[in-house]
Amino acid sequence: MSETSSENSPAESARATFVLPETSKLEAMAEFAAGAGHEINNPLATIIGRAQLLLKDEQDPQRRQMLLSIGAQAYRIRDMIGDAMLFGRPPQPEFKSVVLAQAIREVLARQHEDLLVEKITIEVQVAESIRLRADETQLAIVLHELIRNSRQAISVGGGQIQISAAIGPEHPGNAWIEITDSGRGFTITESEHAFDPFFSGRQAGRGLGFGLPKCWRIIDQHQGEIAIHSTAGGLTIVRIRWPLGT
Repeated sequence: MSETSSENSPAESARATFVLPETSKLEAMAEFAAGAGHEINNPLATIIGRAQLLLKDEQDPQRRQMLLSIGAQAYRIRDMIGDAMLFGRPPQPEFKSVVLAQAIREVLARQHEDLLVEKITIEVQVAESIRLRADETQLAIVLHELIRNSRQAISVGGGQIQISAAIGPEHPGNAWIEITDSGRGFTITESEHAFDPFFSGRQAGRGLGFGLPKCWRIIDQHQGEIAIHSTAGGLTIVRIRWPLGT
């Protein structure tokens, strides 16, 4: 796992960057993630099963706690492998016409309590008339991951996330979606690795993991594009091109 560098010069750190995914590298990583995920899942299922079997008849409190810990960590690995496999080989989209504003409302409703605790305000400027050609579940995953990523970048004390969408004349038949946050932006190094699975974005306050690569994979399957525009210490804008529905 790579660690982010804090050695950028002030001029370099402050420079705005426009980041696109490196498609060939991500495709190679996706193939590895899919294959490795399948191989790891089999022994992992055995570990979980044996821990549950031993726990069933165990009476000693200390041993029970140890078995519970084994099971919890194994489930944690399973969830990470699930993310890796979704990135590697996501299911084929089941396309339908999805009202973007409604999809955003549903995702925000699931994060409502967290947003209140974190004192983050959301401003949504999306016309009800904008419909996307999308798999409803996969679109929700993308929105959830990007909003969560923005939340993690906003420091304690609150901030703002803006979500907007428009139909751009430069790409007829597509919507442009922008998610902007007031968190600490990406440095040059962080920008270069933003789409790398498990690259550490902790210095930027962003738990990157498989979030952005997973979003890229889903958007790519929808014949769309994703890019990040960020200034260290300034705003970060995630821009998505997504085909319109009917």
